[in-house]
Amino acid sequence: MGGAETVRVDLGSRGYDILVGDGLLAGAGPLVKAATGGRAPIVVTDETVAGLHLGTLERTLADAGIPTGPAIVLPAGEKTKDFAHLEGLLDAILSRGIERSAALLALGGGVIGDITGFAAAVALRGIDFVQVPTTLLAQVDSSVGGKTGINTRQGKNLVGAFHQPKLVIADTAALDTLPRREVLAGYAEVVKYGLIRLPGFFAWLEENGARVVDGDGAARREAVTVSCRAKADIVGVDERESGDRALLNLGHTFGHALEAATGFGPRLLHGEAVSIGMVLAFDLSVRLGLCPAADAARARAHLTAVGLPVSPTDIPGVEWDVDELIGHMAKDKKVQDGRITFILVRRIGDAFTRRDVDSAVVRELLVEAVRG
Repeated sequence: MGGAETVRVDLGSRGYDILVGDGLLAGAGPLVKAATGGRAPIVVTDETVAGLHLGTLERTLADAGIPTGPAIVLPAGEKTKDFAHLEGLLDAILSRGIERSAALLALGGGVIGDITGFAAAVALRGIDFVQVPTTLLAQVDSSVGGKTGINTRQGKNLVGAFHQPKLVIADTAALDTLPRREVLAGYAEVVKYGLIRLPGFFAWLEENGARVVDGDGAARREAVTVSCRAKADIVGVDERESGDRALLNLGHTFGHALEAATGFGPRLLHGEAVSIGMVLAFDLSVRLGLCPAADAARARAHLTAVGLPVSPTDIPGVEWDVDELIGHMAKDKKVQDGRITFILVRRIGDAFTRRDVDSAVVRELLVEAVRG
């Protein structure tokens, strides 16, 4: 499509394009038609996104000659990513008498993309799906790379599957409908790419991050495109997280524990937890003598400047329990041989994995962090 940036996720016969641009949703019909082989996809969305974007999507699909049936509309929010809603979604899909040639289309943020992708992975042992992410977090992270899944009471994303989409359509104009808090939450994932391996991009964000958050179209398009390219490059060589893909979890070991402790609710959004988690990862790296304190201070300063939380004490009304946080971290899906995997940093743009971190140092860090 003219005017769109195309980023390729190179996975051989299972490779696919990520299209990034302003206004792509209104012309998405032919793109979806090509990706699904002309089949009308079953659209899955949530109550909030349905009111904003579902009509536009249905019109462009109808114009392309693939009118859809009624969309499946789920409740909005992280609590939808559970077994109960997955069962309901699969029941709704299977009740339509689908065949293995069927396809799903996820219209929404990370929650919708994750649960729809997982449903596609297990329905009839695997059907196609298309991602149309409508939040910044989903556009730069969760819609790309094929990670799908749901949360359980034991932790975040502990049940799921790797299942790649056929196409990702990231309409940056859709971000204009987001509350500022949601944009900021997604922006934390943008910053992550700079911190793990793109120091030049982080420097660009220091200069232009406010423009991204405030809605500058060109800045948003650049941020989304660079982020998607960074993730595509990693996924292309490590699809199933046996190596470098683990670096994309910078801040997530701490962040997922913080989310679990707050019940995966609106009190702490995923991106906010990642922001705090990245600062904790930098602080831990400094304590271990691995990273200059100046780099940790620089990361913290930028996240603070755009308005993201950088400490557990920035979240009002939460009584943090360090033992509970460590317990959640011990259940993280990256644990190996009973050891928590940490993503640490040598400097901005140079992240690495470590599995031999002294638990006493982690506890000391968390005790100080929750006290403020």
